[in-house]
Amino acid sequence: MERFSLKGKTALITGGGSGIGKAIATTFAEYGASVHILEYDLNTANQTVKEIQEMGFTATAHRADVSNYNQILSLVEAIGVQNSIDLLINNAGIAHVGTAESTEEADFDRLYKVNVKGVFNCTKACIPFMKKAGRGTIINMASIAGSVGINDRFAYSMTKGAVLSMTYSIAKDYLEDNIRCNSISPARIHSPFVDGFIKKNYPGKEQEMFEKLSKTQPIGRMGTPEEIAALALYLCSDEAGFTTGTDYPIDGGFIKLNGK
Repeated sequence: MERFSLKGKTALITGGGSGIGKAIATTFAEYGASVHILEYDLNTANQTVKEIQEMGFTATAHRADVSNYNQILSLVEAIGVQNSIDLLINNAGIAHVGTAESTEEADFDRLYKVNVKGVFNCTKACIPFMKKAGRGTIINMASIAGSVGINDRFAYSMTKGAVLSMTYSIAKDYLEDNIRCNSISPARIHSPFVDGFIKKNYPGKEQEMFEKLSKTQPIGRMGTPEEIAALALYLCSDEAGFTTGTDYPIDGGFIKLNGK
């Protein structure tokens, strides 16, 4: 018996071109899922698909703007006509540094459109297909910033708090439809996303900030995308069939052990 098998399942993964999304797409493909990567940067999505196919597994890339509901709906319907939609990973997201004072309205709106509305758009588009199939699993990528205060992350924390609330509501509303919904809250994960974030916001201090941010995890390092992907694999497998409506921090002890 193969544990954590995703054979016969179709997975939609937003932001699957790099970092955590790429690791999830690769892991899911390795465990038998037919993977569809929904990505704003089609070049990175195509590269991920190429690597997955070279390993002998199945993946397809789609150019997608998660903040555009009509575009997402059309894409999901096109996929759903030919396949079941079994797994949705709402991973696409953007970051921002700033307090309530320093955050501009345009930045606030931009984060909301991607990090909050993007989750809503993809979930709304996929749920009818899951209801029709009588099953489905949704994973929302939240963050420890949605649960605890982090300096200079006002707008970003707002969006991740919303992701947590949406997770609980979705899980509650679709219990009778056999649709499970959980969230994952990583601390800092070493990925191109983090490298780009440090380069943009701390120019000339990249190495210093990398070491500083790494040490904010009590375990003494950043996590890896593959560690997040392993948790996502479990939550989407049949072995997690009793699990819904829960947030899973994967944070090197950040929430519970800081200051101890």
